[in-house]
Amino acid sequence: MKSLTDCHKLSNGVEIPCIGFGTWQTPDGDVCVSSVKEAIAAGYRHIDTAQGYGNEESVGAAVKESGVSREKLFITSKLNNSEHGYDKTLAAFEETMKKLDMDYLDLFLIHWPNPVAFRDNWREANAGTWQAFEELYKTKRIRSIGVSNFRPHHIDELMKTAVIAPMVNQIRLCPGDTQDEVVDYCRSKNMLLEAYSPLGVGKIFEVPEMKALAEKYGKSIAQICIRWSLQRGYLPLPKSVTPARIRENADVFGFELDAADVRFIADMKGVVGYSFDPDQTTF
Repeated sequence: MKSLTDCHKLSNGVEIPCIGFGTWQTPDGDVCVSSVKEAIAAGYRHIDTAQGYGNEESVGAAVKESGVSREKLFITSKLNNSEHGYDKTLAAFEETMKKLDMDYLDLFLIHWPNPVAFRDNWREANAGTWQAFEELYKTKRIRSIGVSNFRPHHIDELMKTAVIAPMVNQIRLCPGDTQDEVVDYCRSKNMLLEAYSPLGVGKIFEVPEMKALAEKYGKSIAQICIRWSLQRGYLPLPKSVTPARIRENADVFGFELDAADVRFIADMKGVVGYSFDPDQTTF
């Protein structure tokens, strides 16, 4: 990968830009609009949002105001935990399209596999949701479909009724939290791994070893993390609302980490904590 616009090819042939701009915890309104516009101006062509983030309207407004045509952008959203099941999914998708003010999505994901509201029937709820996803995909309302926070057993259950396999699994992947079993499983199924919280929700900036690596390469800690994610074969989704950092996070193609440093960063177990167990979440 040599630039922000270089792409991975999904299992269905759709191309997805190699870094996405994340919008988790970015408040709806001016902050979200301005940060997404700044990201697009900096060269990002891949924007990641979710129904649960509450900022889809702002993402849609930013895309319209950016001056870049919709067809040149890759837009992802995710299904809210309360909306699982066939009918609810279809209705929730229409609400997302209304908020984004778009005709189609490039990628739609089931955000969590086992929300607390569906704890007793998550398999059936996911099967119904996926049936809706497949119909929307076949009618070209969504160009690619996938999951988020799914472990192998969740995907195995989904595939008992699925006709089309998920193309993406978006999971937490950051220094010291590499979820190797999930990654290996997804790769065996030809699913792309997207890495959310690639900066460990900010905790990585306090790690002395990362400060030393930043000095070694003459880069910021954030740039080291994003470069590491790329070299591990993930698709990172860095998030910032600060214009200088948005641009800095995109400037990760002019250097390469030594293989030993890539391993070292992966092996810093627990420095930014670990992923939630999706079967134990309380939301």
